[in-house]
Amino acid sequence: MNTPQNRYIDREKSWLTFNARVLQEAADESVPLLDRLRFLGIFSNNLDEFFRVRYAAIRRMNAEGISGEKLLGGITAEQLLKEITEIVIEQQSESLRILSVIEKQLEKENVFIINENQINKEQQNFLHDYFIQKVGPELVTIILNDLEEFPLLKDTSGYLAVKLVMKPKESNTIVSKLLQKKEVRYAVIEIPKTINRFVVLPSNSDKQYIILLDDVIRYNLNQIFNIFDYESISAHMIKITRDAELEFDSDLSKSLIEKISYSVKERRMGEPVRFVYDQSIDKDTLAFFLTKMQIDSTDSIIPGGRYHNRRDYMDFPNMGRYDLLAKQPPALPVQGLSLEGSILEKIKEKDFMVNAPYQSFAYVIKFLREAALDPKVASIKITLYRLAKNSQIISSLINAAKNGKKVVVQIELQARFDEASNISYAEMMQTEGIELIFGVKGLKVHSKICVIERIEDGKVFRYGFISTGNFNEATAKIYTDVTLLTSHQQVLKDAAKIFDFFDVNYRVHRYKHLIVSPHYTRSKFIKLIDREIMNANLGREAYIRLKMNSLSDYKMIDKLYEASRAGVKVHLIVRGICSLIPGVPGMSENIEAISIVDKFLEHSRVYIFGNNGDPEVFISSADFMTRNLDARVEVTCPIYDEDIKQEMLETFEIGWMANVKARLHSEKLDNKYRKQPDQRMFRAQHELYNYYRDKLEVVAENV
Repeated sequence: MNTPQNRYIDREKSWLTFNARVLQEAADESVPLLDRLRFLGIFSNNLDEFFRVRYAAIRRMNAEGISGEKLLGGITAEQLLKEITEIVIEQQSESLRILSVIEKQLEKENVFIINENQINKEQQNFLHDYFIQKVGPELVTIILNDLEEFPLLKDTSGYLAVKLVMKPKESNTIVSKLLQKKEVRYAVIEIPKTINRFVVLPSNSDKQYIILLDDVIRYNLNQIFNIFDYESISAHMIKITRDAELEFDSDLSKSLIEKISYSVKERRMGEPVRFVYDQSIDKDTLAFFLTKMQIDSTDSIIPGGRYHNRRDYMDFPNMGRYDLLAKQPPALPVQGLSLEGSILEKIKEKDFMVNAPYQSFAYVIKFLREAALDPKVASIKITLYRLAKNSQIISSLINAAKNGKKVVVQIELQARFDEASNISYAEMMQTEGIELIFGVKGLKVHSKICVIERIEDGKVFRYGFISTGNFNEATAKIYTDVTLLTSHQQVLKDAAKIFDFFDVNYRVHRYKHLIVSPHYTRSKFIKLIDREIMNANLGREAYIRLKMNSLSDYKMIDKLYEASRAGVKVHLIVRGICSLIPGVPGMSENIEAISIVDKFLEHSRVYIFGNNGDPEVFISSADFMTRNLDARVEVTCPIYDEDIKQEMLETFEIGWMANVKARLHSEKLDNKYRKQPDQRMFRAQHELYNYYRDKLEVVAENV
């Protein structure tokens, strides 16, 4: 029972099981059809990132001769790579089956996804003009046979591998014609990302037709290769995934921005870690590309269908068919807050919690916009990790700087896959006179905090907000996160110390209220768990209720096992990785763990400890992962306001009652739905919206 295999679930397999839950949503016939397509896109995008990061890391471990058994829970890196590939091939096959089912159901709704062999005369004319005017000028086409060096294929693009069988040259004798070997030429076409992958075709009926850009190119292959005298031509899609690890040089003369910017550019040259191909491709064509790209059996070579880069399905056109999309109710107001009056005056009276997307994220933007204009505000300090494409947060901060405020921004340049965007924003803010901090060497800054200082009666008075999620108005519409708006002076004094730590990071500050990684988070949570164990041993009320994205740190898992053995009731809502095995007699029989995957991405971290009937409630930017506890700057904030504390207790309970979109975490990794046949259907995200709506109605009735 003490072996790692029996105590923990491998984190990579657990993550793949999470992605299988996303695939379940694509297969779920109760989900509207266009949303199902988008879940397929999310599944594919998730898988791309998994290979670029996690699979690549294990592959490096294997290449360096590190068995990895201690790090990987008792399995070798080589064996884990093999098992991952087997799981992914099975999942890819399932995703193709689901896509086929969705396409058939779309046809019943008069929406047809067709290929180049199914178009009519009117569509032929349209595609001819569309290709000449829009597609052709964007194409990058490379003839490969005579190149000394094979071109670098980007892992963010899809490609068509083209095979041209040339017509035989004229010969004088029948024998020489028979013996003559036909010349074969190979080419590659990059499918342009500047054009929407899905082309809506004209129609004179109530039927709607869509063709993929890949097939538009296939239809016009003769336009591309008309200078070649070929007798046959074929094109099959291939896709490469590369190691996304950034490598930094040690040149002291370069700034951090320069180093990261260079590393992001170099990332496109990372080692291939996955090669996906259309399994109907000719064997000689496949062999040619694998050989030229130096891809061998140690890489993940995955046969697929006709189309790859299915992440593009996240942007599948709706064609005005809103009946095939889930209805999105409007974000609700926060009781007691207005987007018209002064938000700072309200926060001075009491704390408020914004639970997006159920409630409007606009309050956070309003907070910053008001601070930018308020003559009494002297400074704004904020941490930024991932930002929207056209960020209102950045706009507000620049506005504040133009109004003479001191604006200090800690921006994380190494937010994976957002490095280029964050570098661009950093340069923009520098130009506007905003003071930038690039964090602490060796530590990513993942905390979500903002502190403003306002001069009131000659003294500094602080306002601020602390969140579980990014300050990103785009993802706030689809990620569930809670943000505490507060003027609690002691809490905000702690938050200000974190910015001092960014500035002078050889000093470790002490915090009276906030729990800050990497120095205090692990030890504080262990103390909180120990207190529940003590209460259980004394026969007192003892429970732990945790909501997070991932749970993979073995020491924290062992501590939860210890709590379970002591009789502490542990309820876990873990969306993604869960390396803990619940319900094992003698180890975790008092632990239950579920995952909720639904329309919104569950992202908030809420931690509740029973404390003998006087529960303590925290919100956090940190998951129970080793990197969050020991290798990042994270902030966990206690909830002191009794109304908000009660709200957090009630909203956790709503999540815990889920029996529609909730799956059980288990050692079998089977994503079994949590069915409650004796209870009514309870879809937590719908019920949570109703919870906030009903609270507003009750208040309105009492006015």
